[in-house]
Amino acid sequence: MSTDILKDKKIILGITGCIAAYKACYIVRELKKRGAEVKVVMTPSATEFITPLTLSSLSGNKVVVNIFPHVQKDSTDIGTWHIDLALWADLILIAPCTVNTAAKIAHGIADNAVTTLVCAHRTPVIIAPAADVDMYTNPITSENLAKLKSLGFYIVNAEVGELASGLTGEGRLADIKKIIDSTELVLSGYKPDFEKKKILVTAGPTYEDIDPVRFIGNRSSGKMGYSIAKAASLRGADVTLITGPSSETSYPEIDVVKVRSAAEMKYAVEQHLDLNDILIMSAAVADYRAASPSDKKIKKEDNLSSLELSKNDDILSLLERREKLFVGFALETDNEKVNAKKKLEQKNLDMIVLNSLKDEQSGFEFDTNKITVLHRSGRETEYPILSKFQAANKILSEVLKIGAAH
Repeated sequence: MSTDILKDKKIILGITGCIAAYKACYIVRELKKRGAEVKVVMTPSATEFITPLTLSSLSGNKVVVNIFPHVQKDSTDIGTWHIDLALWADLILIAPCTVNTAAKIAHGIADNAVTTLVCAHRTPVIIAPAADVDMYTNPITSENLAKLKSLGFYIVNAEVGELASGLTGEGRLADIKKIIDSTELVLSGYKPDFEKKKILVTAGPTYEDIDPVRFIGNRSSGKMGYSIAKAASLRGADVTLITGPSSETSYPEIDVVKVRSAAEMKYAVEQHLDLNDILIMSAAVADYRAASPSDKKIKKEDNLSSLELSKNDDILSLLERREKLFVGFALETDNEKVNAKKKLEQKNLDMIVLNSLKDEQSGFEFDTNKITVLHRSGRETEYPILSKFQAANKILSEVLKIGAAH
């Protein structure tokens, strides 16, 4: 089992004054659950929404609210706490970040504990803004966030949803899971290196109906494909995800196309391929379908003793390349590399990702995977057991190497 990248990482969570401040409790909980050490710094206005005691109890650490202590008539040992904390941290996460705080950071203003700390930072800073729709979409806010991004801050954009005002629009704090994924991404050293790239990802199984009740399927959960789509989105790509039946969830900005059968997946890929630069075909597409599916439920008394099958089209083999990068997947149980290399050649791929069902904690339904990446050039890279999110990022970095070689 791989070691969680967040384990033992030192993270400062900055909380600013808006209604979404209560969600910081869930962020602390998730970071702690993943093994991180968390210290909280709040603006005074944030304490109007949630108490420092709550955050101290959840984090297990003292919470900083004010630059200076309230009482100094006896003596105090304040020191340079902002410098000490900045040196201690592996990462600073400000969530939620108000438009006021974003503006202050963008212009170097240090007038409270959070903005003072950021002015002293030496580590990566993630900003997850939240505001009502008119405040968030204000051109001044957009300009400030764009400036912060240009300065190297990682921005987890707000999402569209119901807001505290009763309005619906852009400004809702990003989903907690997405904020945690962004934290893992940044701590892993990845950056928005897929900006201006369009990626088409397939995920999950296909179900081939036998009758209205039964189908032929496989054990694919969609975890690997969804992880690739999420990682690519966090790294700046414009992502379209074509998915078979799966219980996995995506991000709002990923364009999700749901399909059921291999034929539906083939059609969806053909419809979207021209709009994308890269195809990553991680779906476990069924090789066969029922030759003559019944439009009524087959009864026991029908004594069905055999099922005639027809072969499904091999999607990758039939697609025109059109100057695009094609990445395939191979799940093997024997002669793994030999079979994977054969698929690489037969399907005219730039790269293939090999999984073996012989590896523990790898393959279908697991949250981890062990992959070997084989390039058309002959280069091979074998990775240890990783979370599927980490494996997804390794795959994307291998894709970038192909682009660089071209």
